[in-house]
Amino acid sequence: MDINELRGVHTLVLMAVFIGIIWWAFSAHRKKANEEAAHLPFDDDEVEKRTLEQEKTEKKQ
Repeated sequence: MDINELRGVHTLVLMAVFIGIIWWAFSAHRKKANEEAAHLPFDDDEVEKRTLEQEKTEKKQ
C-alpha cells in the first residue's frame, strides 16, 4: 500500500463521516431539538421582558 492508496482511503472515511453527521443532524428524531434551537434567539426576548417587569415591580415596592 503506497501513500496514494492511503490518501484515497482517508478521503473515503472522511466523506463517510461527513455524510453520517449530515444524516444525524437532519434525521427525523432530531426535529424537535432543531426547532427548539431555532427558537432560542426569540426566547431570550421573553426572558428579558420578564426581568424588566420584575425590576419595575421591585422598584415600586
